[in-house]
Amino acid sequence: MEEMQQEVKKDTIQISKSALWQIISGVLGILLVISIFTSGFGFGKDDSQAGPTGGTVVNQPTGNNNVPTGIVDVSADDDPVIGDKDAKVTIIEFSDFQCPFCSRFREQTFDQLKKEYIDTGKVKFVYRDFPLESIHPNALKAAEASECADDQGKFWEYHDILFSKQDEWSQSDGISKFKVYAKDLSLDTSKFDKCLDDDKYADEVKKDLNDGAQAGVQGTPSFFINGNQLSGAQPFSAFKAAIDAELK
Repeated sequence: MEEMQQEVKKDTIQISKSALWQIISGVLGILLVISIFTSGFGFGKDDSQAGPTGGTVVNQPTGNNNVPTGIVDVSADDDPVIGDKDAKVTIIEFSDFQCPFCSRFREQTFDQLKKEYIDTGKVKFVYRDFPLESIHPNALKAAEASECADDQGKFWEYHDILFSKQDEWSQSDGISKFKVYAKDLSLDTSKFDKCLDDDKYADEVKKDLNDGAQAGVQGTPSFFINGNQLSGAQPFSAFKAAIDAELK
């Protein structure tokens, strides 16, 4: 009789374990599904996330609910440009100096793009500002600082410093570092400092932001290659394919 009770008890324990594992497996499966969907739609996160193409996507009000599709008429405005003014292809970048994906584009793609297309006269490249202040508090002043450097003909040099030292100034008050970088480039620091302190280019930067929003920019970096949008820190091959298509 005692042996029979032990067998029954043993069987009961085995059944309980089996049921327990089924419950655990079911719960894990549900959590996996929830994880997939919340990651995709950004639930429970702040207002920024890495987009599928390697860019900072921000769900911020832009005043533009009708995102353009197809070829978009994007103005180069009077923003910094590099390359032949009569180049067949124009690339307009909307970027944020504090965005890590924008820095990735600068470090991994831009130099090759410059060597093969800009320096050869095939592409004209325009930089426009799209500071995402909601997540990058120093981005607006960084953009203004680059415009102040442009006043003295050193935009691209300053542009490169901001990206190469992004970690440094992103963790500080920003402005003091921006002034140091101007000195490092041998700019007239009194003119630069006054330009930055007086918010001389605040409206210009905000105009870029508004123009980008109207063009359908929802994150950084975003590019328009003869009006065709390419979003995120794409590899060089993606730019090559888009540019070559326009050069045919």
